[in-house]
Order: sequence, then C-alpha cells, then structure tokens
Amino acid sequence: MLKKVLVIVAVAVLIGVAVWMNYKSKNQLPEGFATSNGRLELQRLDVATLYAGRVQQLLVNEGDSVKENAVLAELSSEQSNSQVMAAEAGKDRAKETVVRAAAEVSARQQQQKVAKLDLENTRQLYQQALVSKAELDRRQAAYDAEVAAVHAAQAAQAEATAAVGQAQAQIHSADSTHQDMLIRAPKAGRVEYRIAEVGNVLAAGSKVVTLLDPSDVTMTVFLPTNTVGKLKVGDDARIVLDGLNAVFPAKIKFIADQAQFTPKYVETADEREKLMYKVKLAIPSEIALRYNQLLKGGMTGNGYVRLNSRANWPKQWAIQLPQS
Repeated sequence: MLKKVLVIVAVAVLIGVAVWMNYKSKNQLPEGFATSNGRLELQRLDVATLYAGRVQQLLVNEGDSVKENAVLAELSSEQSNSQVMAAEAGKDRAKETVVRAAAEVSARQQQQKVAKLDLENTRQLYQQALVSKAELDRRQAAYDAEVAAVHAAQAAQAEATAAVGQAQAQIHSADSTHQDMLIRAPKAGRVEYRIAEVGNVLAAGSKVVTLLDPSDVTMTVFLPTNTVGKLKVGDDARIVLDGLNAVFPAKIKFIADQAQFTPKYVETADEREKLMYKVKLAIPSEIALRYNQLLKGGMTGNGYVRLNSRANWPKQWAIQLPQS
C-alpha cells in the first residue's frame, strides 16, 4: 500500500514538474527581448463649450458611440437667436437703403441729362448772340452741380451696398455663434463621461462631455536604461492583455528622454532597477477600430519589445487577433 502511495506521489510530482517546465518555457523571456506590464489607455477628448449658456438638452449617455460632428448637447440659444434676427433685420434695412440710393442715382442722372440739354441749347443761343454770357455761365454751373450730385448719389449707393455686405457678415457671425450652441463631437468616439447635466449653467470653456478615441489605443510600459538604449520610435512591439487569448501588434510611439522612479504598479524583474524610462506602445488605428468594443481603457497586460530589429519574434508572440 505504501509503495502504491509513493508511486502515485512520484507521478504527481513528475506531472507538476512537467507542467511547470512547460509553463516556464512558454513564458520565459528569450534573449533580445524585454517586457513590462501596463494598462491600456484610450486618447481622451474633452469637449467644451465655446460660449456661456444653460444646458438645454444632452443627447448622449455614457458608453454611447458617436460619429464625427454628431450633436452631443444643446445649450440655450435665445440670445444667439436674437442676434441672428437682429443681424437679418439690419441686412433688410441695408437692402432698402441700396434701393433708395439706386433710385436717387437714377433721378440725378435724369436731371444731369436735362441740365446738359439746357447747357447745349444755351451755347447755341449764345453763339447767335441771343443770350448773355452770364446766362451761359449759369447753365454751366447748373450742369456741373448735377454731375456732382450724380457722383454723390453713386457714392451713397456704393456705401449702402457695402453696408449690405457688412450686415451679411454680421449674420454669419451671429449664425456661427448660434451653431456653436450645439456641442458637436470633434471626431468619432465613445462617450466616457457626461460632465454637465440638463439645467447646468456653463461658463465659456466649460467641459460638457468627455470622449474616448477608439482609434488611439496605447499601453505605457517602463523599461530600464540598458533596454531603452536599444529601442527607437517606430520599432515593432507586441501587447498581450490579461484574459484575452490574443497578441496585438504595436509600434513604439514614444520614448521618454528622462528617467523616473519606477511606479509602484510596475513589476520589475530586478528590484535593483529603480530608474526607468517611460515607453508608449500604440496599436495600429485600423486594428484598434476593428476591436473598439473589445479594447477598453484600464485593461491590464504586458507589452513586449524587441531589442534587435533583425531578431524573429518567438512563436508565443506571433500576431494573433481575437476571433470576430
């Protein structure tokens, strides 16, 4: 009986050793590669209001996916409506002034024609000694006055036309302000937080909604000096997330130019390594968008980097995307 128990124990030990060796062989870091744990981060976009106002409607909830230029919220617009209406009324008045100025120009031109005819007739009569030189001078002065009046009317017409353009510019400005009371998504994303609620009075520049950009997914890892010195921006990397049977491709997007103390959540292989460099790994945007419902900020995992760009990635870190 004892011998049987010993055999069973020995077999169990051998199986345990085999499993441990297999696990170690799969997870042991090959030479020429480095790793560190980290968390996924999605680029955050704070959407704010350009003008002060009261929140009239909030059209999204936390977690909603929105398209670029989608309306997220609407602020009260009574004042902006009034500005638009006032600008449109100013344009109407300017148009009426243009019409009156055009009529004045036409009337003055007719009077100029009459004055010209009178002047020409008076010249003929003067040549026949039928009128005095004083009468000819009077008709000449009358004609010159009508010419000047035409020029003045034309200048008034041009000024009125310019006033129409100015009024149109005021309409554009007022309409732009009115449109800015609609808070729109600067790009496609996912709503993270509703910072304001209906009824809140916001100052200019106040945040209304926070969006996450699903196309900009990164993981920040911290690596020691002897590792960072062999890396460069644009190098290939891999990201393996906890709980997912997948290996995501990545690129080194950023390498800090100054070392810092190791954050507490970073598990380092050598406790003597106190100064680490921040390295940011980015998942390609097309892959991030394809799995935007799967990749969430805060997911934990490991980032792997290759210290020699000519080295082949081990089989366990071959790219393996999740099943759609």
